[in-house]
Amino acid sequence: MKHIFLKTVLAALLMGGVTTSCINDLNISSVDPQSSSTYGDMELLAKVYSTLGLTGQRGPAGSGDISSDEGESGFYRTTFNLQELCTDECLWAWQTDVDIPQITNIGWTSSSVRVQWAFQRLAFDVTLCNFYLENTEGKAEEADYKRYRAEVRFLRALHMWYFLDLWGKAPFKTNFDIYEYPVEKAGKELYDWIDKELTEIEPQLAEVGEFNNSTNFGRADRGAAYMLHARLALNSEVYTKGAVKDYQKAIDYCNLLDGKYELSKTTKNGYTGYEQVFMADNDQNTQAMREIIFPIRQDGVKTKSYSGANYLVSSTRITGMPYMGTSNGWSCNFSRAALVQKFFPTIEDCPLATVEAPKGATEADIIALDEAAGTTTKDVQRAANDQRALFYSGCGGGLRKLQTDQIAGFNSGLAIVKWSNIRTDGEPTSHNEFPDVDIPLFRYAEMYLTRAEAKFRLSGDPQQAYDDIKVLRDRAGASTPATITERYIIDEWCREFYMEGRRRSDLVRFGLFTGDEYVWDFKGGVAEGRGVESYFNVYPIPADDINGNENLTQNPRY
Repeated sequence: MKHIFLKTVLAALLMGGVTTSCINDLNISSVDPQSSSTYGDMELLAKVYSTLGLTGQRGPAGSGDISSDEGESGFYRTTFNLQELCTDECLWAWQTDVDIPQITNIGWTSSSVRVQWAFQRLAFDVTLCNFYLENTEGKAEEADYKRYRAEVRFLRALHMWYFLDLWGKAPFKTNFDIYEYPVEKAGKELYDWIDKELTEIEPQLAEVGEFNNSTNFGRADRGAAYMLHARLALNSEVYTKGAVKDYQKAIDYCNLLDGKYELSKTTKNGYTGYEQVFMADNDQNTQAMREIIFPIRQDGVKTKSYSGANYLVSSTRITGMPYMGTSNGWSCNFSRAALVQKFFPTIEDCPLATVEAPKGATEADIIALDEAAGTTTKDVQRAANDQRALFYSGCGGGLRKLQTDQIAGFNSGLAIVKWSNIRTDGEPTSHNEFPDVDIPLFRYAEMYLTRAEAKFRLSGDPQQAYDDIKVLRDRAGASTPATITERYIIDEWCREFYMEGRRRSDLVRFGLFTGDEYVWDFKGGVAEGRGVESYFNVYPIPADDINGNENLTQNPRY
C-alpha cells in the first residue's frame, strides 16, 4: 500500500489541491504515527473511523489533521456548532471568541472561520475515505473487504449528507488524486447520489444491529445506513427544493429498524433510561447500547480530544456545580430561555435557586442546599413532568437566570447537564478531564420521530404522528396531548434531541429557522429575537475555497 504524504493550503482542497499541513502517515496504532513508515489496511480503516472523534495523531493537541486550531477542528464540534449555537437551544457564554457573535445571531459571512472549520474537516475526512477505497480496490471482492469498503462508503455518504444539509452542495470527488480538483454537486443531484450510494452499500453491510455489542460497538452496520437513509428522505423536500418528497421512503426505512433496537427505559441507580444514553458507561450499559444505533467512540485515556465528548461535558459545566464528572468546567454553553420553555407552561414554573452558596461550600454542602431549596436536576425534572428536562438551576457555581437580556457569562441561563461523564454503576471513569461518554450519532428514538413526522407530512394529518410520539413521551414519563399539532412535532424534536447536533436542520425543515414566524432569544442579534432572511438557511461556501477551486460556486446572497 502507498505511503501517504498530503500537503494542502485549504482542507477543502485535500480532495484535490495542495496545502501546507501534512499527514506523514495514517497509522494510528500504538507506534508513533509520525515516525512509523508503514501501516496496514486495518490501521487505515481505524484512522477513517477515528476522524469522527479525534483531531490528529497525538491526542488532544499536536500533529493535528488540519491546519486550524486543533481543539476547534473536530468533526463533531465543528458540525455541532453550526447546528446548535445558532438555534433556540443554547448560547455560547463568551461572545468575544472568534466568530461566535456571527454564529449566535445568524449573521455569518463567507469569511466566517467556524463555517470554514467545518467545511475543512468534512473535506479532509472524505479524502481519507477516498484514499482507503483506492488502496483496497484490489481486495474489493474479498468478503471482509467488501464489508469494510461498504462501511467506509457509508462514512463518506454521511459526510456528504452533512455537506448537503449545511451548504446544500458539496465539493464532490470519489477518487484520490491530489492534482484533480473536486467538482460541485448540489441539491437534487447530490441528494440522488447519496440515495443511490446508500442503496448500493446497504446489502454489503453487516445485518441491522450486528455491531450493537461490546465487540464491534462503533462500527457501521445496516442499521446506521437505514437511519441515515431515513433522515435523508425526511429532508428530501428541503434538499431538492421541492423536486422530491420521499416521505414514504422515510417511513419504509424506519420500518426496517422497528423492533431491531430498544429504547433505554429502566431506571438504574436513580438514573432514568433517557439519562443513561448520555452517560460515561453507555458503551457497557446494555440497555443504553440497545438504543444507540451508531456512536462516535470516546474514551478518556485512548481518545483524548477537545472536540468530542469532552466538548459536550466540559463546555456545559462550571467549577462549583455538583456532579461535575470532569475536572475541567469550561463554562461555555448554557441554555437559551426558549429551550427551557419547551418543558414548562411558563418559564417561571422552572425551579431556580435564589440564595447564593456560602464561600468555601463543599460539593456536599451545595447538594444539601439544592435539595433544601428544591433546585436539583431531579426537582427540575419533576416540575417539568418530563425526565428529559436535564437542567441544573441550583446554587453551585453561582446563581443563574432563567432568561436574560444580555449574554454576560455562563450563568446567564440554566446549565444543561444532559451529557454526563458519570457511570451508572458508580464506578470511577477512566479520566477526570477527558470523558468516556460515547456520542450517539444515530439512536433509536430518531426512528420514532422520523416516522411520526413523515406520516404527518404524507397525510397532512398531525394525528398520524400520535402513536410514535407517545412512545417517546411515555419513556420520558410525560403525558401526550390528545391533539398533536405541527408546532408540537417540532417542539418534540427539541425535547428529545436538544444538544445532539441537529436542531438547525429540524428548524429549516419546518420553515422556522429563518423568517419571523418563530423567534427566540437572541435570534437575529436582539434579546427578544427577530426574523432573519431566508438565505441563511444554508451556510456560505468559505471564500478561501471559492478562490482556490473554480469548480465551486457561492450560495445566493453571500
